[in-house]
Amino acid sequence: MNRRTRYDIYMDTLETIRRKGSRGITRISYAANLPVDRANHVIAVLHEKGLIKEEDYGGTKGYGLTARGGEFLRALQTVKTYLEPDAS
Repeated sequence: MNRRTRYDIYMDTLETIRRKGSRGITRISYAANLPVDRANHVIAVLHEKGLIKEEDYGGTKGYGLTARGGEFLRALQTVKTYLEPDAS
């Protein structure tokens, strides 16, 4: 099993937020298969770059995808298709 790159982790985190909507850090960490402390670091980086936004989620902090984050996610997915070995 290969280790995930930083960009794979970013892609998994952004995809989780896109699919499930605004969620708290614990739900994001479970869905992206990350420990909560690492998920906090990833969320901080993505928020700093303007890829996600902080929202009020049932009285607690939640995170939602920005338009720029959606574009970045699509770009990562496109690049990943070019980097994967050919299935032929």
